[in-house]
Amino acid sequence: MIYDISPTVSPALAVWPGDTKPTREVLLDLARGDNLTLSTLNATVHLGSHTDAPSHYEKDGATIEEVALDTYLGLCQVIDCSGEGGVGRGERVERSHLLSPPTSERVLLRTGTYPDPEQFNEDFAGLSLELVNKLAGCGVKLIGVDTPSVDLFSSKDLPAHQACANNGILILEGIVLTDVPDGDYELIALPLKLEGFDASPVRAILRDVGG
Repeated sequence: MIYDISPTVSPALAVWPGDTKPTREVLLDLARGDNLTLSTLNATVHLGSHTDAPSHYEKDGATIEEVALDTYLGLCQVIDCSGEGGVGRGERVERSHLLSPPTSERVLLRTGTYPDPEQFNEDFAGLSLELVNKLAGCGVKLIGVDTPSVDLFSSKDLPAHQACANNGILILEGIVLTDVPDGDYELIALPLKLEGFDASPVRAILRDVGG
């Protein structure tokens, strides 16, 4: 079974306030008699489900085409943080909010604090410095979140981003985990080979590994 954990990219998809919303310019169109349909996409690279390059939050960090692809491909674990005793709106996820322990190198966290990709809400949850360090100590090398950022909307010093940088953890943001049960999966979320860019949209999917 395949779970598509990417929101649909359309003009209705919300982006970070002030960033570039997706638009489509149709250059040629079969419907109007052209010999083919040809479109141009204009949008932020931090679009929907996307992965940040270290250069997004580190001065000399790797740009997206320099990041090793194997981090975005392999076994992962979906962990709920939204149940009873879970994280609330505008809070940072702590270790105590995780409803199961991390057991994979790739961890996707369901916070439930950003329910509609077409409606930007500023009170989504972020990750605590302590949690990122704890996950690093468990061998985690990729953290995914169902929010626009691993840090809170109002954060300027970006402690979760910096903790990921310090621990060599890559970041996957904007995924949709609403209908995905907790458990183990294969993650496929490859970034585009965009030279010099600070992020890339991904078509993130999970494949059920059974067991």
